[in-house]
Amino acid sequence: MDETEFWELVDTSRRAAGGDPDEQADQLVERLTRLDPDSILDFARHFESRYNRAYHWDLWGAAWVLLDGASDDAFDFFRCWLIGQGREVFEGALHDPDALAGLLEDFDEEIDGDGEELGYAADEAYEQLTGTVAPDLGVPPAPAEPEGTPFDMENECLLAERYPRLWARFKG
Repeated sequence: MDETEFWELVDTSRRAAGGDPDEQADQLVERLTRLDPDSILDFARHFESRYNRAYHWDLWGAAWVLLDGASDDAFDFFRCWLIGQGREVFEGALHDPDALAGLLEDFDEEIDGDGEELGYAADEAYEQLTGTVAPDLGVPPAPAEPEGTPFDMENECLLAERYPRLWARFKG
């Protein structure tokens, strides 16, 4: 599976789910189980590598603004959700986290920002198809600490300064 096929699966599952991340995970499992086990593992590798790429302090700050705070787990689930938003949103957020203010059409804190189930979709599909747990993907793990420079995310003035567009749209 190449990168284009990966993003097509993400996009078609999101559209079919009407943007609901839990439903998107179900749609993704359904689509993945139509593939062969190696393709499911390829999907999982694409997902995992993007999940690890998003482990960055600047992106965590953007999640903090959108979610009114983001614990370690909440940021993990946010990264899964971000992948689920598709290539344009994902790559745009990695390039400039404050750009999420323009990349996101809507953001409902009750359902958006938490894509935990998306992170398990490939594992679930693989297990449904083969009856076994997926093997190690061979993807290098994320670093112990996020990339970039840590900062005080509880400082609202600093957040407003670092993320002026997100702050104006979602906090202003």
